[in-house]
Amino acid sequence: MASTMKAAYIEKTGPPESIKYGDLPKPVPAASQVLVKVIAVALDPVDTYIRSGAYAIDLDFPFIVGRDMVGVVEAVGANVHRFTPGARVWCNNQGYHGRQGTFAEYIVTDESLLYVLPQSVDEQQAVAVLHSATTASIGLIREAQLRQGESVFVNGGAGNVGSAVVQIAANMGARVIVTAGNAADLEYCRELGAERAVNYKTDDVTKAIREFAANGIDVYWDTTTNPDFDRAVPLLAHRGRIILMAGLNARPPFPVGAFYTKDCSMRGFAITNATVDELQICADSITHWLAKGKLAARVARVMPLAETAAAHCLFEDGQRGSIKLSGKIVLTV
Repeated sequence: MASTMKAAYIEKTGPPESIKYGDLPKPVPAASQVLVKVIAVALDPVDTYIRSGAYAIDLDFPFIVGRDMVGVVEAVGANVHRFTPGARVWCNNQGYHGRQGTFAEYIVTDESLLYVLPQSVDEQQAVAVLHSATTASIGLIREAQLRQGESVFVNGGAGNVGSAVVQIAANMGARVIVTAGNAADLEYCRELGAERAVNYKTDDVTKAIREFAANGIDVYWDTTTNPDFDRAVPLLAHRGRIILMAGLNARPPFPVGAFYTKDCSMRGFAITNATVDELQICADSITHWLAKGKLAARVARVMPLAETAAAHCLFEDGQRGSIKLSGKIVLTV
């Protein structure tokens, strides 16, 4: 058996060009770990932040980049009981807290951080939605404690996270209204389960929300980097909840009186902080919806793992607006 593997890694933080593709030692599973042959991975925004050093964490160099993965179990440690060789699996929580990333031919991960991938699910579709779906699940299940029949507004429903929020909220029995910026994205949101889709460039969003939820919105999820609380707070229902997971440097005005007199709350979260038990709850839901064909994502590009540096460049071009990327960049091994 080969003692090395191909991997995309960095030896120090820096620009996309700092990513190397070459041989590293093939990992060996410890007693509670699983060795997985990687099939596909997806590029997340946090991957670029870690690679560049913008999200400063302790890294063990050479550091394999990446967070998400789908693959097949190759071997298990002596104390592993949930998985056997040949099982299709997924994970989305590697590449931090001392763990190496997923952009390699093989990874090892603790049994508690690995989940079953249903046989009917396409690997590329699955890996494209995992990070966004986990984010959406934490926000809707743990933070918002969404209940069937409640109303959800998603500000930016066609993006990676927004589209996952739309699907999971609809799957949970909520009524969903979203914003998007063009006819194709509006139709996409409706296909995912949005009851109403509003063009934020041409339509009166506030009027549309008031028509949709006469008593106010129960959950207001803002995917943008600069939330408008002067619009959001008056639109909330009694005990409405605002969910935030973006806008690292935003400092918008906030209407305090209108917020607390309706018993409203606001919750912010980062997926990185979720516990093993919380991730398992989300994973159970995601696996269930994947198996039923009720969770999907757009795939913007499919590239080989050897082109990881180019994929990071492409993603950052999309972030700057110099190119249009609709969906996730998936890399195959």
